[in-house]
Amino acid sequence: MMASDFIVNVNEADFEYEVLAYSQQIPVIVDFWAEWCAPCRVLGPILEKLVQEAQGGFRLAKVDVDQNSNLAARYQVRSIPAVKAFKDGRVVAEFMGFRPEPQVREFLRGISPSPGDLALEKGQSLLRDHQPRAAEIAFRQSLENIPDQPAALLGLCRSLVLQRQYPESLRIIKNFPASREYNSAETLLPLLIAVNDLDQDNDSDDPLDAAYWNAVRIVKRGNYEAAMDGLLDILRQDKHYRDDRARKLIVSIFELLGEEDPVIQQYRSELAQVLF
Repeated sequence: MMASDFIVNVNEADFEYEVLAYSQQIPVIVDFWAEWCAPCRVLGPILEKLVQEAQGGFRLAKVDVDQNSNLAARYQVRSIPAVKAFKDGRVVAEFMGFRPEPQVREFLRGISPSPGDLALEKGQSLLRDHQPRAAEIAFRQSLENIPDQPAALLGLCRSLVLQRQYPESLRIIKNFPASREYNSAETLLPLLIAVNDLDQDNDSDDPLDAAYWNAVRIVKRGNYEAAMDGLLDILRQDKHYRDDRARKLIVSIFELLGEEDPVIQQYRSELAQVLF
């Protein structure tokens, strides 16, 4: 383990100062471990990597339980690895046993949000306030701190679509990482494909085809309510138009604008009435 400004070895003599007093300033994560513990040897480098990434967001204190049995007993450490987060001199969160890096990252995020996390939260708030350009800047800042973070990538994609920057949005979705946000990203894909295909030859004698491509043109101009009205009219005539193409496009718009938007709640209700 490499010592640093953010990582310290702690014992019974200096625990009060290095952990309890220090946690009045920033959170301190205490890693109770031992040399003979195989899971500890895997978890330790993960904690060290993430504390270095945080650059002062929190401190990591390493406690060897073999050499500090009184501390282990004081904090009821019955198995290792045991990780306890201290704030203001008390334990505020903990877990026992090995956890993979994404779960450890989530644990630490709950203790001390990183600059990337704060930028992500800012971007999501700006999107809700209908400020896509400012949201884009925040999401890019988040990705500078945490590259390829799925939530920031999804937010960036939504903010770009709302600004009608479709090529970059499509690249993001086509290379989206496996994650819990993946399904939301896939839901945006029909909108991006439709806009991308708009300039191709779409001549057809079918009036529903003409209505569909007109709705896509309206989407491209950013008039989503008018586009959804047109798509609903198509679905009233053919619930499964072109292998559900119209339904998928309107659901893409729902995903783009967000479920919390009252307009989306209204149109989702109308869509349900049309389909069912």
